[in-house]
Amino acid sequence: QVALVESGGGSVQAGGSLRLSCAAFGYTYNYYMACFRQAPWKEREGVAAIGGGSTYYADSVKGRFTISQDNAKNTLYLQMNSLQPEDTAMYYCAASLRAFPFMLTATKYNYWGQGTQVTVSS
Repeated sequence: QVALVESGGGSVQAGGSLRLSCAAFGYTYNYYMACFRQAPWKEREGVAAIGGGSTYYADSVKGRFTISQDNAKNTLYLQMNSLQPEDTAMYYCAASLRAFPFMLTATKYNYWGQGTQVTVSS
């Protein structure tokens, strides 16, 4: 079993930055890890993923968001810079052994955190 706990959400003005953390509990070696987001009335959207030595990003966040992981701490990070109001959403981390090659597809992930809210004001 894998448990994921997100932290680091909050409110920020446009142009600001936030860093989300996702602590993983349980055996996650070789798991693909990802961050998704869901705004009200919208489908869950893949934002960034990491695994197999590679990173993957949605076009909407390329150049602004960076995903990384600290294996010693079993923690995933999402550094979000140049935030815009359209980035406002609940952000979730997710884990899967079988996501590849569909790294940003929510249905490929079977472990999910509880989410953390990110609100960006203009």
